[in-house]
Amino acid sequence: MTLTAAANAVELTQDWDKTFPKSDKVEHAKATFKNRFGITLAADVYKPKTGSGRFAAIAVSGPFGAVKEQSSGLYAQTLAERGFLTIAFDPSFTGESGGEPRYVASPDINTEDFQAAVDYLISRDDVDAEKIGILGICGWGGLALNAAAVDTRVKATVAATMYDMTRVTANGYFDSEDSAAARKAKKAAMNAQRNKDFASGTYELGGGVPDKLPDDAPQFVKDYHAYYKTPRGYHARSLNSNGGWNKTSALSFINAKLLAYAGEIETAVMILHGEKAHSRYFGETAFKMLTGDNKELVIVPGASHCDLYDGGDKDAIPFDRIEAFYRKNLK
Repeated sequence: MTLTAAANAVELTQDWDKTFPKSDKVEHAKATFKNRFGITLAADVYKPKTGSGRFAAIAVSGPFGAVKEQSSGLYAQTLAERGFLTIAFDPSFTGESGGEPRYVASPDINTEDFQAAVDYLISRDDVDAEKIGILGICGWGGLALNAAAVDTRVKATVAATMYDMTRVTANGYFDSEDSAAARKAKKAAMNAQRNKDFASGTYELGGGVPDKLPDDAPQFVKDYHAYYKTPRGYHARSLNSNGGWNKTSALSFINAKLLAYAGEIETAVMILHGEKAHSRYFGETAFKMLTGDNKELVIVPGASHCDLYDGGDKDAIPFDRIEAFYRKNLK
């Protein structure tokens, strides 16, 4: 992608190109709206075919490096089947949303993406502005908590199989690179890449989930491959299914702490993880930061990180529990 490409050219695919079947219980439509940085975001709207008046509404995004045609769309459609008006949106710089450079993330802008989704939902005549929830999957779980900490309009938040992207970027997996020297090496490599990108006028990509796994790949990488690189979850616009993020994308996450004010979230929060998820420590740490008696930690027996993307072969997503949480707190 060149440095001079249009920042907000958004052309929405009208065909059903999701990784999950279309439900006959909901109405589906496309929508666009702008965030506070002027970036046009693209979303799928799912509305129950039954019911009338103003609905409780939920904005969904994630996983980190995925698109709305994958896991977030499945969550959104399923919750719409259960009576909520929902949207699944592509974050800035990815999928069908606008923004340049492509395939970059930002703790600030991506938190704003959730807030812009709330703006959009509240603007609709069929949404009850006092009954707004958000749901973030994987890296978007941490971003959802960050949005809940700043946006008082959000009444209930679910962080499913969450990552804290600032922690894993700065410290490595399981905090194995938590040192000034390790962070300096990462920053030096990404800043050297900035020089190359500026000179070439392009942004070099880091690569998504590899097509062929090495024999010694960790189990969680094998799980990612089984989702993103197979018909189960592959999508042509998904970063993880294809070329990945640009190589300098992680710079801003090293200098930020998404959960700095998680302890000040007064509204309801559910943190949802698989028992066997490699990411479970992110959610359990976040849960310890939360205060009040309206917070829940739900651990799904036997489930891995990616089982909560689409249920895996265990039907692992506890939608009954999620529905009950939103019904209790969006009223």
